[in-house]
Amino acid sequence: MSSTVGKDSRQTRGFYVMPFHEKMDYKCQRGFLVPYRGHRYHLQEWRGVGNAPTNANEYFNMKHSSIRNVIERTFGVLKGRWAILREKSYYPLQVQCRTILACCLLHNLINREMTYCDNVDDVDERDSTYATTTASEDIDYIETTNEWSQWHDELAKSMFTDWQLRNA
Repeated sequence: MSSTVGKDSRQTRGFYVMPFHEKMDYKCQRGFLVPYRGHRYHLQEWRGVGNAPTNANEYFNMKHSSIRNVIERTFGVLKGRWAILREKSYYPLQVQCRTILACCLLHNLINREMTYCDNVDDVDERDSTYATTTASEDIDYIETTNEWSQWHDELAKSMFTDWQLRNA
């Protein structure tokens, strides 16, 4: 298997998906999109006939869950290839972000240029969790903003409307 990592990053640039967020009370803040509480979220809830999203919030949650799965799998692939991503990092957050980007770029270059390495992604993906930060950079509190919440709602409505038009 040879996957392209970060292929759609321009669509999600600057946004973060927090694992286990559905059990926490996170709010929308600039650069941090959360799913809508009280609406279906997990992908298995969308399987089967008649389980299509019925409103913008459900559709947004379905897409949020989908991209979260992609991000978790991506980190599993990257950790399988790059040892620097397997352990807790004590580098500043900006260095960590650049390291991850460099690993994505190198991964894609290897997949494109070295076709005999097709099986390199079949490593044990035992840990597909997110990158860690140092204690001084841990996120303790995220303040919500009305502007960001409104943008979040408008994005969900726009996505749902586009989906409805494509499936009409």
